[in-house]
Amino acid sequence: MSSILVKDYMQANVQAINADASVREVVEHLLKWNITGAPVVDASMAVVGFVSEQDCIKEMLNSAFYAEDSALVTSIMRRDVLSVTPDTSILEIAEIMLGNKPKNYPVTEHGKLVGLINRRHILQALKQHSGSYFSPGRERPLFSLVQVM
Repeated sequence: MSSILVKDYMQANVQAINADASVREVVEHLLKWNITGAPVVDASMAVVGFVSEQDCIKEMLNSAFYAEDSALVTSIMRRDVLSVTPDTSILEIAEIMLGNKPKNYPVTEHGKLVGLINRRHILQALKQHSGSYFSPGRERPLFSLVQVM
């Protein structure tokens, strides 16, 4: 398999969250863009964290129970974010993902957010570069849709 790079498959128009956003604003953003999580960036577009739907659910339950205002995203985000560069190999990320690592990786260049790569992007890259495994002669329905009543 030839070398395939993150820059060829990453999502360049990332829906990043500003570090000063409230959790309520984050939830609205995730729902609006139909995404499961997003990198959190400071004013210079440096990645300072990552926030997911799961992080928000926990905070929203707590704030509803205690009738509190929505906290800032910085209080619930993960700060130990694994990021990659545009020149990182897709194969390297695929191997890392086998170890139950994150589904999403911010792509940074010179310390600034330039994209996002996730499992779906990795699958697309692997499928396009897998040669004969996905050749037309091999593609046949493996599954059937069954309507359950």
